[in-house]
Amino acid sequence: MKNRKISSKRWLLAGAFLLSMLLLTQFAFADEGEEATKYYGVLSLVTPFIAIVLSFITKQVVLSLATAVLVGATIINGGNLFHGFLRTCDTYIVGTTTDTWNATLLIFILSVGGLIAVMSKMGGTQAMALTLAKKAKNARNSLIITWIMGIIIFFEDMANSLIVGPTMRPVTDQQKVSREKLSYVIDSTAGPVTDMALISSWVAYEIGMISIAFTTVGIKDGNAYGMFLQTIPYRFYNIFAVAMVIIIILMQRDYGPMYQAEKRARLTGKLYEDTARPMMSKELDAMNVAEGAPLRMCNAIVPILTFIIVTLLAIWYTGGGLKEPLSIAGIQNAFGNSDSASSILYAVIFTSVVSIGMAAAQRIMSLKECIEVWLGGCKELLLTVTILILAWSSGSVMSDLGTGDFISGMVGNSIPGLILPAVLFLVSCCVAFSTGTSYGTTAIMIPIAFPLAMGVTGGAVDSLAVTTIAAVTCGAIFGDHCSPISDTTIMSSMGSASDLMDHVRTQIPYAVTAAIVAAAVGFLPAAAGLSPLIIIPIGIAVLAVIVRILGKSTRLEDLQKEEENTKVC
Repeated sequence: MKNRKISSKRWLLAGAFLLSMLLLTQFAFADEGEEATKYYGVLSLVTPFIAIVLSFITKQVVLSLATAVLVGATIINGGNLFHGFLRTCDTYIVGTTTDTWNATLLIFILSVGGLIAVMSKMGGTQAMALTLAKKAKNARNSLIITWIMGIIIFFEDMANSLIVGPTMRPVTDQQKVSREKLSYVIDSTAGPVTDMALISSWVAYEIGMISIAFTTVGIKDGNAYGMFLQTIPYRFYNIFAVAMVIIIILMQRDYGPMYQAEKRARLTGKLYEDTARPMMSKELDAMNVAEGAPLRMCNAIVPILTFIIVTLLAIWYTGGGLKEPLSIAGIQNAFGNSDSASSILYAVIFTSVVSIGMAAAQRIMSLKECIEVWLGGCKELLLTVTILILAWSSGSVMSDLGTGDFISGMVGNSIPGLILPAVLFLVSCCVAFSTGTSYGTTAIMIPIAFPLAMGVTGGAVDSLAVTTIAAVTCGAIFGDHCSPISDTTIMSSMGSASDLMDHVRTQIPYAVTAAIVAAAVGFLPAAAGLSPLIIIPIGIAVLAVIVRILGKSTRLEDLQKEEENTKVC
């Protein structure tokens, strides 16, 4: 009965909130009608505001995103709700789905579901999990292995989430690690690591943005890749986000909602909340093995290695690797010009064929059964695909509304150089969290941030300019890392079979902690000229102190003792 009352209050609050937003749009366009101005000002914040707030109130991500897109489209169409509905369907949902890059990614995600289902049926993932479980004799070791695997698979954040998650999930489940904690570890070693890798799909995009920034200030012969390399030591949020994971694991301390999630998992064995909606079902469970299947690690290792190798080869090939010299510079150029979406699609389809062939050759399943299992795995990721389509649609709406331009414009053009990187980092965090896209954030912010830095330095490309670019990219990663409408956040939830909003709710306190330390201990001292070699150890030490002070022990014996004390009281 109590749960029903809470649910009713949530829906009443959500209804009142949505009604107020709709009324806001009507009042805003009361005198303008169809000829509403193209400058939307503060109204450009309505769509991300609805998407984020409604997600937290209702815990219904699909409904929240769909509502946000509808309201945003209504604003764009002068407050006309009917036209807003039509444009939501044809312009934004259909238009987004038919975009080549997006369509490729959707097919990739569905194919990953099929691949994981076939690998699971072959028993290879279970064999790998059992082998790792022997080394991971406790929760801490299992999370350390997860963290290491996340760093090793650096070349693509999506591959990171969708390989590490299904591989390590059975191990962490056995050690009663909450799905929220697993998804946090995966997410914190996906975008933050990929963004700093010397060769990755993200690097190519960022180099392009840096080239645009050079153009805006009249630099014709700037080395964009060289500038990217210079920014790596200054990417304090990325570094601190990755470091915070291992600090929490080694100290076995958590705080905020994550502590409650870990306490629940360790004491009751409930890996997720009773009301949770894990983004992978039993069809994709690594323990869902075909009857009589031999547990051979090669049935997991071969597909995983195939996927990694083919992805790297495909990235090299689609970037014109055949025309480049076989050298480090040639490989860098190829990776910088690659089509990452097509590359990972080629890899997952090829790996699916290899896995199906292996299953049929070993007579684990017939060819017909393999195809049925593969299609069943695709079906189980329909929720993820739906959320992604709506997330992209909301991004398109926000682009038309000028949300990012409005937020960045509020910063102004008169910021002291000492606080410039920190301010731009925080603004980029807000833009990325609101829009759920790191690509969009860097596209908006780098061409703005770099001229600001050059204005402060008098046209010199010095450490302040480098720090400013690093600050913007770090802010973009923050939003991509923890926004509920980010595809990376969604895929981390998918790979760990965690509820999306539970993942976001438990991760945000940790992400915010790393962001505050990055701004205060990282970007401010760096702008004053302090070396990253000094800043990074200090920042990591500060994080350790924060975890020690705020965190509570998640060791089983300590949790049991606390539970007993609570009962006595």
